[in-house]
Amino acid sequence: MKARKLLQKATSGGKNLRFDDLIKLSEAFGFALKRITGSHHTFKHPAVPALLSIQPDNSGQAKSYQVKQLLKLVEEYNLTIDDSGDEGEKA
Repeated sequence: MKARKLLQKATSGGKNLRFDDLIKLSEAFGFALKRITGSHHTFKHPAVPALLSIQPDNSGQAKSYQVKQLLKLVEEYNLTIDDSGDEGEKA
């Protein structure tokens, strides 16, 4: 799924977003995976001083409060989606 569609899905409540899609969305905004400790995935962005830590719930879905955390960072730091990774994806 393209990053813009994932963003639309995340902003429409943040529920029913797969954990893998949250990772794709984070990376589309420029976050890079720094480390994985157990199920916790920690991301770093060059323009954001705080780390973003996310982990899936028991069903493989993203936790809604973590989707909201990402969206808050996006808004606070005026981050934009890098569409260059979507070239080969199918909708």
